[in-house]
Amino acid sequence: MPIPVGTKAPDFTLKTKRGEDLKDIKLSENFGKKKTVLLFFPLAFTGVCTKEMCDVSSGLSAYEKLDAAVYGISVDSPFAQEAWADKEKIQIHLLSDLNKEVSKAYGTLLPDLIGLGSVSARAAFVIDKAGVIHYSEQTPTPLELPNFEKIKSTLQAC
Repeated sequence: MPIPVGTKAPDFTLKTKRGEDLKDIKLSENFGKKKTVLLFFPLAFTGVCTKEMCDVSSGLSAYEKLDAAVYGISVDSPFAQEAWADKEKIQIHLLSDLNKEVSKAYGTLLPDLIGLGSVSARAAFVIDKAGVIHYSEQTPTPLELPNFEKIKSTLQAC
């Protein structure tokens, strides 16, 4: 079960890779500055995950207008995420939860996906500028996408 609305978002620092830079992204650096959307997804280079991240990337300006940073989080390495982002032209920051600690903290770690081991479930969280979760969703199966209309209406309201 994903952590509920009203919970203080667990802070984290995760790696992202673009070009020559391997850098840290710390969630709490957004606090007081902008809202945050976290999109947990099972694995890079898979069909539904590619659709989700490409759709969000193509509509990124809508999230920017709502004063929100959007991050995709998976248990893939930052190097695999970068190769996938380059191939698919994914524009959002992809964050590597290789040790699966953030997925555990947000209650989204699946124990096993089709025999591949533990990965993150498909889940979405909206976090306000104060670091409080206003939207929490884990889809019933990894084949289903989060409700992006509810995510955007929640961003508008918080």
